[in-house]
Amino acid sequence: MDSTAENPSTTRFREYLRIQSVQPQPDYDGIVRFLLKMADEIGLEKRTLELSPGRPIVILTWRGTQPQLRSVILSSHTDVVPVFEEFWTYPPFAAHKDKDGNIYARGTQDMKSVTIQYLEAIRQLKSEGRQFLRNIHLTMVPDEEIGSHLGMGLFIDHPEYHALNPGITLDEGLASPTDEFSVFYGEKCVWWITVHCRGDPGHGSRFIENTAATKMHSVITSFLNFREKEKKRLESNPDLTLGDVITINLTKVNGGVSCNVIPSEMSTTFDLRIPPTMDLKEFELQIESWCRAAGMQVTFEFHKKSIIQKITTPEDSNPWWKAFSDPCKEMGLKMKPEIFPAATDSQYIRAAGFDALGFSPMNNTPILLHDHNEHLNEDIFLRGIKIYSRIIGSLASVPPLAGEEDTETRVCPAE
Repeated sequence: MDSTAENPSTTRFREYLRIQSVQPQPDYDGIVRFLLKMADEIGLEKRTLELSPGRPIVILTWRGTQPQLRSVILSSHTDVVPVFEEFWTYPPFAAHKDKDGNIYARGTQDMKSVTIQYLEAIRQLKSEGRQFLRNIHLTMVPDEEIGSHLGMGLFIDHPEYHALNPGITLDEGLASPTDEFSVFYGEKCVWWITVHCRGDPGHGSRFIENTAATKMHSVITSFLNFREKEKKRLESNPDLTLGDVITINLTKVNGGVSCNVIPSEMSTTFDLRIPPTMDLKEFELQIESWCRAAGMQVTFEFHKKSIIQKITTPEDSNPWWKAFSDPCKEMGLKMKPEIFPAATDSQYIRAAGFDALGFSPMNNTPILLHDHNEHLNEDIFLRGIKIYSRIIGSLASVPPLAGEEDTETRVCPAE
């Protein structure tokens, strides 16, 4: 395809993809320059905030006619995960577009596409002379791919964030390989657990009783048997998604000093993702019972233990959900509310008491985040801009809610 004739939105998307904001050394300076340039072009207020050295947060603002109302926040992260270039068909930061319009680059799905779709939707709305009740803020934050501790984790507690007066936040979702669009209204609780098994040591030639290895075998069996039950439950019920079941994966095994010495201690680590609808205390008691069943001197520790169970109600009784879903219905989009199976910055937003929806307008698209040959089709990308323009306009036009100051300002209706 002739790149000189391509849609300008695509050109800007590819330019953003070429900035190597890849962990562990993201080019955040390049990101900031690009985003501030976009703000100037579109006519948005701009500022940067650095709560951790070298990790800038970019905040862009389009003022509403009633700025005292709670705002619409369009959240995205600026970093991307590492690549193994030898497994890529095209260089992962070249933003190559093939003859079918597929754009290959790290970040095409996770989540530079969404950042540009936000910006291009607002560019379009402003060019049409539109005006809305509520402030619209774009917040582009660092370090999501390494846990957000120095990104959204700091930002959410800072006065600058609360000064944005959040009402509803849109954040990233996932691609969908079907006609449906996934909309995430909650996230799983992430538990990383290491189980320590202590037992009697001895020579490798003997049948030593009460070994660490036999205890660890019992623990692993209990965890993986439960994993298999959850997997079968998911596979046997078409109404369930990955976000509705507990996933368990064994990720590390440690122990031993020599081939002929029975170790006195072994340990195994598990990654668990638990739906926010589960009784967390009851499930922790289940884990304790598996450890007790393995024998004496079996203990466990948490490396991460999320207990955030807040969700954004995906029903029309929630005015934010209604304002999000109504334009989707009008466009004939098939929306599927789900629990996100992993973790995004939305976990911090909901924990702080604010509504958030995870949405990436990428249907009929293979899920390739963090994968080799991550790509997104140009037509899907461009359609997402139109989708966001309708959704953003609808959210920013939500009339004053209970507790908000009501005024008589007129605005152009959302189309």
